[in-house]
Amino acid sequence: MPDAVDLMLKGRRALVLGATSGLGLAVAEGLATEGARTAFTARRGDVARSAAERYPGAIGLELDVAEPESVRRGVAAVTEEFGAIDILVLNSGGPPPGTAATLTPEQMADSLRTLLLAHIGLVQLVLPEMRRGKWGRVVAIGSSGVDAPIPGLVRSNAGRAALAGYLKTLASEVAADGVTVNMVLPGRISTKRVAEIDNARAQATGRDVAAVEAEAISAIPAARYGTPEEFANVAVFLCGEGAAYVTGTSIRVDGGMVATR
Repeated sequence: MPDAVDLMLKGRRALVLGATSGLGLAVAEGLATEGARTAFTARRGDVARSAAERYPGAIGLELDVAEPESVRRGVAAVTEEFGAIDILVLNSGGPPPGTAATLTPEQMADSLRTLLLAHIGLVQLVLPEMRRGKWGRVVAIGSSGVDAPIPGLVRSNAGRAALAGYLKTLASEVAADGVTVNMVLPGRISTKRVAEIDNARAQATGRDVAAVEAEAISAIPAARYGTPEEFANVAVFLCGEGAAYVTGTSIRVDGGMVATR
């Protein structure tokens, strides 16, 4: 049998946003399982600490990506505990649903503060040490809406697409320093967020949730929703040594749902 793949993450220092549920939790757990010293962060520090206590060397702390001072405190705390951060996993909750025809500039500006500007600020805090150390990984949890806008989610579609543009530009600027920058785009993954979207669609169309789910599954060649662990496997690989030549990409984990190449 072939040898197991060693991602060479043992001893690496990772900060994961939104690491107490859904995709963020799955990625944080995957990194910690691979031996990375992982900071589980979330707006509720007590929940983050509870999630982290299952993994040796992991810590949990409060970090609200929408609050610049909270971000600075969080990065300082992780750096003090671990040393310089060399893996950054960007993640944020999805904004409320809505249509493009009714979107206001104020609503979009509010979403961009969380989906784009806060992440840029965090990258700027950790990137200098990555470049000095000639090794770094920035992985963003995005959405399939980056490639194929999702009806009724205009704020998410636009905000995450803007982040994808920033990260693609950044990737070419830092590649020679050993820093890779990628985005992973989930399709229909079994998370609380997807359940909320299905419920909202059911209410808007007067159908039950089971019918909405069945309709969604009918459009997925894999004929099911994915699991957070399946998504995390891809994100964690991108953080490893074996992905050193993968940068500036957006990789879909969607069971073949999006019909573009």
